[in-house]
Amino acid sequence: MKTSLKLSYGSEKNKAAAVATVAARAGDIGFKVSMTDATFSNGPSLTGLALAVEKPGSFGIDYDVPNKDFKFRFMNTVTVAEKPLNLTYIHSRGGNRTTLDGTLAFDPFNKVSASYVFGTKDNVKLKYTYVHEEKTTFEPCFDFAGNAWDFTLSQKVYDDSVVSATFKTSSRVMGLNWSRNSKPFGSFKISATVDLNEPSKVPKVLAESSWNFE
Repeated sequence: MKTSLKLSYGSEKNKAAAVATVAARAGDIGFKVSMTDATFSNGPSLTGLALAVEKPGSFGIDYDVPNKDFKFRFMNTVTVAEKPLNLTYIHSRGGNRTTLDGTLAFDPFNKVSASYVFGTKDNVKLKYTYVHEEKTTFEPCFDFAGNAWDFTLSQKVYDDSVVSATFKTSSRVMGLNWSRNSKPFGSFKISATVDLNEPSKVPKVLAESSWNFE
């Protein structure tokens, strides 16, 4: 059985939160229960409670208890021109939203991903991922619905840290992230975003820390 605890604190009002997760396995099937601080802040309740069951590479079912909402995921891998194509079919019952995601890896350094929302005309996102010398990753993404580009550039620092920068052209929001994953001390992530549309351009900061326990 595995237990994880995640704490987050943001510069905006009411941005502090906590999430606790308990996971267990039965063969190749995983079970997970997640709770937030809202589950216990005003006495025990169903607020923030979520259940999940998953078989990696095959299927996953998520259940939002207070909203009584199911999300189904089905995964499969097929071969295209001797290259692996990973497909994920996602259906959210509450939002009546169905998505098909696909990722085609040409080699360990180049891959193309696409996401399509069923029932829409041009709600497609296409992303290319390039990894340089296993340290630098560049990801341009084009959103056909918004006719806009998103860009992500990340750099691996040492063995356990990654610094990344993002820019969304549609919303004109820039982001800077620093994450570190350490087994003895847990992991943390510090993010800062700036909305270039705002006159003040004051960055919004979010800090997250998480620990895993066996």
